[in-house]
Amino acid sequence: MSFWADQLILLPILLPLLFAAVLVLLSGRQQHLKYAVNLIGTLALLATAITLFWVTDSEIWPDGVGVYLAANWVAPFGIALVVDRLSALMLTLAAVIAVAALIFSYRRWSRAGVHFHSLFQFLLAGINGSFITGDLFNLFVFFEIMLAASYGLLLLGLQANRIRASMQYVVVNLVASSFFLIGVALIYAAAGTLNMADLAVRAASMGDSERLLLEVGAAILAIAFLTKSAMWPLGFWLPTTYAAAAPPVAAMLVLMTKVGVYVLLRLWLLVFAEQEASLGAISGTALLVGGLLTLAFGTIGLLGSQELGRMAGFSAIISSGTLLAAVGYGEQKVISAALFYLVSSTLAVAAFMLMIELVERIRKPSAAMLALTMEAFAIDDDPEESAGVVIPAAMAFLGLSFFACALIIAGLPPLSGFIAKFALFHALLNPAGLFVDNLYIAGPLAWTMLALIIISGLAAIISLMRFGVRTFWATPDAKAPRLQLSEAAPVSALLLLCVIMSVAAGPTSRYMERASATLHQPQLYIERVLSSPAIPGVVSTAGVEQ
Repeated sequence: MSFWADQLILLPILLPLLFAAVLVLLSGRQQHLKYAVNLIGTLALLATAITLFWVTDSEIWPDGVGVYLAANWVAPFGIALVVDRLSALMLTLAAVIAVAALIFSYRRWSRAGVHFHSLFQFLLAGINGSFITGDLFNLFVFFEIMLAASYGLLLLGLQANRIRASMQYVVVNLVASSFFLIGVALIYAAAGTLNMADLAVRAASMGDSERLLLEVGAAILAIAFLTKSAMWPLGFWLPTTYAAAAPPVAAMLVLMTKVGVYVLLRLWLLVFAEQEASLGAISGTALLVGGLLTLAFGTIGLLGSQELGRMAGFSAIISSGTLLAAVGYGEQKVISAALFYLVSSTLAVAAFMLMIELVERIRKPSAAMLALTMEAFAIDDDPEESAGVVIPAAMAFLGLSFFACALIIAGLPPLSGFIAKFALFHALLNPAGLFVDNLYIAGPLAWTMLALIIISGLAAIISLMRFGVRTFWATPDAKAPRLQLSEAAPVSALLLLCVIMSVAAGPTSRYMERASATLHQPQLYIERVLSSPAIPGVVSTAGVEQ
């Protein structure tokens, strides 16, 4: 069973690349066929991710860590693909959001661009490769595949504001990619390896000059991922980009932001956390403070936003800030609660992105301006007798879905956002930080984090409820929009998963605890990668029998 499970590790990369190649060959006039092929590939990817999720948690591999040696070369000389509980969780989350975004695009967006379907699969290949690679250079390769596909998808529809936002997005990410490449080069010069497990071993025994070079390289590398994670002030591009993107693309962008958080979490706990005392510029405190500043920036931006797209963007920034602060705090219970929050917030914000276009169908600019004017001058409507009105099904669906998204993003009971934040509070109020040992520093930062999470929740309540009242209650003459099943079903499915997380909070939290425990035992990952043998009797691509 272990041998066949090892082959599954390659599929999250191989499947999207194969389906993307097939989709490129299909004619642009065969839109229904291209959509069907894309959907089959994405569903196959979801099935693969769920299988890997089960295999890792069942510990069919020792310690729940599976390793695939590309070309049958042992690490650190060959390319190693690694799956553990965290990467399997991220693969499943990516596949779920991809299926929802693709189904949502059926009626309109899948036909807005000639190569939408092939770019969609290339994007998945880059995202999945980033989650399971065990090598920094291949992480750079997958990162570039992901970004290149997102450039094309962001231009879907060719609207003027979308083109402006995409140009900003391209420039920012090209600069970030340059930092990424420079950081990787410096790390290789310092350590002589780019395999993450081997790097963790060598970092512990470096001399002063190599350690300094490693520190500089890691700091430059961090800039690339902090830009993708939207840490303040590097995340200025995110609200404009999210507001301009097509809804299914915006939902995938939410996932891409979490790629940066994932890489920071993986590298920090695997390579740099144990070396923090000797690496001055790389510290959990820096990540924690940066996350708190990002959280504050997102809160202020959310309160000042009037457009739904920018609200969603600042909600994503709040989510990233919370996660970055949790990574910097480093304590095992905080990380497990943060993983619960990561899944919950990503599903909710992705559903929110898909809803933007549907909600905008019932909004009238004149009605919004009238509501603002009445609010500014304290003009009250004359009370009228009313026996009630009939709420069309489409309006009811949008209202309830918007309300559910608001509850999760704000962290109000009874949905998964509240459970995630409650778990974070519980972990923060039991200080046992692994990397911030000075109580004089850790105490105030932990309390600041707790206060900012509460304030960001209040800001979300104020901003989203203000918008909801103006949209669903202040326009009684609004006509119910026409909704297709392919538009309503993905939003419902993502929110239903949040409800399931709330009902099954116990099993979900225990899984997150197991994933966090594995992250905080980096020696398990290192031993599995570096001790995985080549398959005997198999000839490598270089013609050498292993």
